[in-house]
Amino acid sequence: MPVRGHSNVQGFGSMGVTVKLKEEIKQALEKLLGRSLSLPKGYHTRDLIEAAQAGKVDSLICVGGNIYGANPDSAQAKRALSNIDTIIYLATKPNIGHFHGLARTNTIIIPVLNRFENPHKTTVESGNNFVRLNDEGKTHLKDADLISEVEFLTELAHRLLGDYPVEWRKLQDTRYVRQLIAKTIPGYEKIAMIDDTQEEFTISGRIVTEPHFKTPSGKAKMLTTPLPNLALPQPQDFDIDDRANSLVLALMTGRSYSQHNTVVYKIDDQYRGIPHRYCILMNRMDAEKIGLAEHDLVTVQGDADKLENIEVIYGAVREGAALMFYPEVNVIFKARTETRCGTPAYKRVPVVVYGKQRSPH
Repeated sequence: MPVRGHSNVQGFGSMGVTVKLKEEIKQALEKLLGRSLSLPKGYHTRDLIEAAQAGKVDSLICVGGNIYGANPDSAQAKRALSNIDTIIYLATKPNIGHFHGLARTNTIIIPVLNRFENPHKTTVESGNNFVRLNDEGKTHLKDADLISEVEFLTELAHRLLGDYPVEWRKLQDTRYVRQLIAKTIPGYEKIAMIDDTQEEFTISGRIVTEPHFKTPSGKAKMLTTPLPNLALPQPQDFDIDDRANSLVLALMTGRSYSQHNTVVYKIDDQYRGIPHRYCILMNRMDAEKIGLAEHDLVTVQGDADKLENIEVIYGAVREGAALMFYPEVNVIFKARTETRCGTPAYKRVPVVVYGKQRSPH
């Protein structure tokens, strides 16, 4: 599962990087290799954290990203990752996961070239269903000890597995990889010619121009979904002192201006008028209900932990809701996960906000 908007989500899924490999891709790979594949089910991100906490993961290679910073319940993520014997991070720059997501025995950080520095041609799949070819890149870091992700992974596979079941080092030729993609990934047949044609293409079978669907009747099947009960808990459900002047809100967690995924480039948010990361954006009427003024400092508590000295900022958010920035806020709430897709709730997290205790007299 891609957590919190990691890059090239579309292309990853298209290449079969999913918890359960699609049957048509599995059959194409079996034909290509000339042997059957018996594949264990993979872990999505939340299952991985749970499995690591249970001691079921020995080694982990993270190809980019920030698995610690992207997960809810930061304390749990830290504990879980510390149960893994060896973690290898392939990274273009340091992030908080390299400091808090430490393995039990070996934590190895491999500096890699970013996508604009790769010495080979690559392709990207856009959110609009286009596949485009990138030229070779170059880096200004002439004396740095950098390696491309493709070279690292294929060389590691070669040293571990030799030339079985494929010639791993041959996969360092990305033109050759594109030939294999054309044979195995449905809709990607045109990628075999893109090095010669230099023309972008749309993936076949995805754009519906006629009202015909892959159902027995050929018609779309419409289902009704009952609305969930969205009632918020009460302050006492958070074990808050009855005397606390408190308010329960539905918290959205989000990115700031100048933040890309879990990478923060500036600590302020010019668009929302938020001066730093440890703020809560509230509706003015909500704040005034419990005697808060803008720039007051409050405690925000979830079901896992709390953050103190959070600055109140008035903003264009509806009554009953609030917004804080991740990854900092991840520490206060547990992973309430939708079982079918494995995605935790990040956008409607019940929290209680309170300032100074009321006097008992």
